[in-house]
Amino acid sequence: MKVKIINNSSLDLPQYKTEGSAGLDLHANNDKKIIVKPMERVLVPTGLHIELPQGYEAQIRARSGLAIKYGISLVNGIGTIDCDYRGEIKIILINLGNEDFIIERGDRIAQMVIMKYERVNLFEVEVLEDTQRGQGGFGHTGNK
Repeated sequence: MKVKIINNSSLDLPQYKTEGSAGLDLHANNDKKIIVKPMERVLVPTGLHIELPQGYEAQIRARSGLAIKYGISLVNGIGTIDCDYRGEIKIILINLGNEDFIIERGDRIAQMVIMKYERVNLFEVEVLEDTQRGQGGFGHTGNK
C-alpha cells in the first residue's frame, strides 16, 4: 500500500528498522533541544503530514527503549491519526522518569503503525447476549 507523505523537515522519511518491524520510526523535528522534566508533557513536531486511504489510521506508539530506559511515554497511550487529518504529526510525550530527558533534533521519539479499521453501526438494545465471562473484568480470573 502506498501512503502519500509531505516531509517539511530536513530529516529522512520514517523507516522500518528491520524486516519484521511493524512501526515506522518518527524523528523529532525541533529547532533547539527540548528538556522534559519529570512528569512534564511536551508536544514534539515531526515535520510530517500524511494522506491515508479511507479505512486506515496511523497509530502513534511509544518506543519501548525510551520507556524502559528513561520513562518516556505517550500521554494518551496510543495516538490516532485519522485518514482525513492533513496537519503536521506531533507527538505528545510525557516523562514518567525521575530525571530530565533531553530531545535533540533527529532523535527517534515514537513509532507509527498504519492499521486498517472498520466502522460499525451501533444499535441500542435493552439486553446483551450472556457469556461465561459475563461482566467479569479487571483481573477477575485471578491471574497476575
